Amino acid sequence: MSSKPIEERASVVIRFAGDSGDGMQLAGSLFAAASALAGNDISNFPDYPAEIRAPAGTLSGVSGFQVHFASEDVHTPGDEVDALFAMNPAALKVHQADLREGGILVANSDAFTEQNLRKAGYAGGNPLQEGGLRSRFSVHEVPISSLNRAAVEGIENLSTREIDRTRNFFALGLAAWMFGRPLQPTLDWIANKFEKRPEIAEANARALRAGYHFGETAEVLDANIRVSPAPAPPGVYRTLAGNEAAALGLIAAAQRAGKTLFYGSYPITPASDILHELSRHAAFDVRTFQAEDEIAAIGAAIGASFGGALGATGTSGPGLCLKSEALNLAVMLEIPLVVISVQRGGPSTGLPTKVEQSDLLQALYGRNGESPVPVVAPATPGDCFAMAIEAVRIAFRYMTPVLYLSDSYLANGAEPWRVPRVEDLPEISVVHRTNPEGFLPYARDPETLARPWVLPGTPGLEHRIGGLEKQDGTGAVSYDPANHEKMCRLRAEKVARIVEDSPPLTVAGPESGKLLVIGWGSTYGAIRAALEPLWAQGKPVAQAHLRYLNPFPANLGEVLSRFKRILVPELNLGQLRTVLRSQYLVDAIGLAKVQGKPFAAREIRSRVLELLEA
Repeated sequence: MSSKPIEERASVVIRFAGDSGDGMQLAGSLFAAASALAGNDISNFPDYPAEIRAPAGTLSGVSGFQVHFASEDVHTPGDEVDALFAMNPAALKVHQADLREGGILVANSDAFTEQNLRKAGYAGGNPLQEGGLRSRFSVHEVPISSLNRAAVEGIENLSTREIDRTRNFFALGLAAWMFGRPLQPTLDWIANKFEKRPEIAEANARALRAGYHFGETAEVLDANIRVSPAPAPPGVYRTLAGNEAAALGLIAAAQRAGKTLFYGSYPITPASDILHELSRHAAFDVRTFQAEDEIAAIGAAIGASFGGALGATGTSGPGLCLKSEALNLAVMLEIPLVVISVQRGGPSTGLPTKVEQSDLLQALYGRNGESPVPVVAPATPGDCFAMAIEAVRIAFRYMTPVLYLSDSYLANGAEPWRVPRVEDLPEISVVHRTNPEGFLPYARDPETLARPWVLPGTPGLEHRIGGLEKQDGTGAVSYDPANHEKMCRLRAEKVARIVEDSPPLTVAGPESGKLLVIGWGSTYGAIRAALEPLWAQGKPVAQAHLRYLNPFPANLGEVLSRFKRILVPELNLGQLRTVLRSQYLVDAIGLAKVQGKPFAAREIRSRVLELLEA
């Protein structure tokens, strides 16, 4: 047992960084899983390089994974990093700015060669030897590569390349000692993952233990930090990422509705993991289709819905552009369909691995003609599950396509998630008309204005659908001007009526007063983390968060009217702000960020304090 003094902290933010081939995503995700099993509340976020084959050792090839674990509720992966594990000079250069003053820097000194220093742009020599770096941080030079090779030496059938690929487990083991993480969950994962390659399993396990024991015995390391478990309601918990949550939500909704789930998708970052996850669950009547392009993917999903399945498709901003014509077809057909857009930086290919709330205006207005579509947006990785179910419920109840806006921050981030009981999930009922008497394909339910959903081949209920305008009731092709206007208004009213069984907007903090901070999507955590310290000080600021973006909650206008000023933080140049100003005539103030990074809580808190003091 180590005799080094133990420091207790309420929360810690740790980041692993290195080349994209250094296994930093795996090390970070396993550290997060161990932290969750230790009882901490966690929030984590991976940072992928945009270039798949960026040269090793260069700034553009750096990959990172950040974990915030705490003995209290956490809402973000953290503003500043308490401990940075840098596997090479490029990782240090890219991430050093986020390391707090006095923070811990663990550097793989073996990688700080003249060649790697030059690739990273360190023309003046090794930064680890500079007094400036050591005066700001607690710097620990650890020869991770050579120590790891010594630990793994002697295992047969391993190449030098394969041996070096285990050094992420050495770093993970060292981090586990420094922060009191259990090794057993990771050892179990290694044994299961590499069951068919016992030599790889042994190498990774050796590297993990070697890193841990180095921390115990190395005199240069004085970091021995502990974070107590966080209080949580009783239940079964698991760590859940947003894309995984969305996939499980679609499966749960399909099961509740008694429907086959068909998911057609074309691979696109950062939505591809939804397809990958769903492809593992054929036992739950899930059918997945990797299409040759975005248009084929949504076309297949529309066909599945026409055939009586839950049709769904997923993409990101550029793919949503391509899907828009077929989405318009689904609007005209008035057929249930779920379209997921996991947003990323744009325009065009833009920043494919970086976060941005780029698709709101496209979701609301990015189709030709009068083409209303309901839009929902989850607020946290776990909420991706609930809002996927809600998107399906709306699609079935109102016979309409629904757009679901996630983003890469939610999709790749993860948090502890309390597994719900099946009986507590929302009821989703689906009725297919079978009685031919008085049947009209565009007759409408008086409450929802939904048209009947008839399965193909039902005797006596043959009918015509397509992209041309429909005659009210009969569904026949119609060019009558008055009928066209009537159908446009009916489709818009159908979507508007969704507000009648959607929850009202709630306010955290004072119910009225000087300032309301309103957001949508993944800004929830940063806003909440920014405001909680201000509430503790009695500051007159409130938070409201929109999960329903079309239609807005029925009481949104009334909520906005209770506050003198409205602040709208967004990871775009003001898309929600534009809509709020146009629909509610409020002088909303924008806080825009389009840097491919999520908000830091301090950025929002600083702007809030400025407005409160103005």
